[in-house]
Amino acid sequence: MSEASMAERDVHRREPEREAEPGRETAGERIEAAVGSVISGKHAEIRTMLTVLLAEGHVLLEDVPGVGKTQLARAFAAAIGGSVRRIQCTPDLLPSDITGMSVLDQKTGELRFQPGPVFANIVIADEINRASPKTQAALLECMAEGQVTVDGVTHVLPTPFLVVATQNPIDMEGTYALPEAQRDRFMARLELGYPDEAAEHAMVTARETAQPLDAVRAVTSQAQFQAEIDEARAVRAHELVERYAVRLARATRGHPDVRLGASPRATLQLVRAAKAHAHLLGRDWLSPDDVKALAPHVLPHHLVMHDPQARHDEARAVVAQALASTAAPIMR
Repeated sequence: MSEASMAERDVHRREPEREAEPGRETAGERIEAAVGSVISGKHAEIRTMLTVLLAEGHVLLEDVPGVGKTQLARAFAAAIGGSVRRIQCTPDLLPSDITGMSVLDQKTGELRFQPGPVFANIVIADEINRASPKTQAALLECMAEGQVTVDGVTHVLPTPFLVVATQNPIDMEGTYALPEAQRDRFMARLELGYPDEAAEHAMVTARETAQPLDAVRAVTSQAQFQAEIDEARAVRAHELVERYAVRLARATRGHPDVRLGASPRATLQLVRAAKAHAHLLGRDWLSPDDVKALAPHVLPHHLVMHDPQARHDEARAVVAQALASTAAPIMR
């Protein structure tokens, strides 16, 4: 048997999943329950967002106003613990309003760096596409490198560092479309959509006398959440599964409707998110099914379509075609 055949045989062999201790919730389950107490009927969206946060990615929430985008971000921030800062993006917001600036210390006569709101574990950039392109660009270095450079001096951001940005649809008045370089920094783009009738009624009832978000408390410490991140990063990925992720990304680049396909950064983000997905399922090894589960959330917003008016649904259709046409290693 050839080495390639032996490798394929090994990746097909199903390994046992770790069994959770009876009666003991995992950190992920506690976080999901805490967030679910605020956002009703959105279990899949909550799980996907938790997966991306564990993969040290940044999340872009896009939908019409009033469906709970900011509430979801705030609920995650409260449940995870650590420092939280919110930036309300407006057309007159300056880059220094995000990163911070050097100010003159009246006592010493020296310049002193005053950190901006980006110096937090979780940064909520609310309505990011209402900020000017110049201000949007101020987040690029922060999101990609975990640091800020002001007046030639580099300042390292705290860890974990996660950006949860919300935006309204780009056809709404007063919004600026995020440039490709900015979208590429986000690991996943999620839509909440309207709740079903039962969930909407439950929301009305729950908020008649109280605000559920006020009752959310940290269910894990900053150190514990960082440990979960480290475990997700350590999930083993077989070469054949990694190659499957690469082939999926490459399949988007040759599509006739796509001008720019998924970038290599998107491929890296897909594998990292898939590892976090496996970790949440109690596995320390990566399955092709993990890649399949995350591809519809990670890849579409990285695509640049030939038609500038193309909707996100069209990019999702391209990814669906890539999934259908790309053979995956079959688990035995």
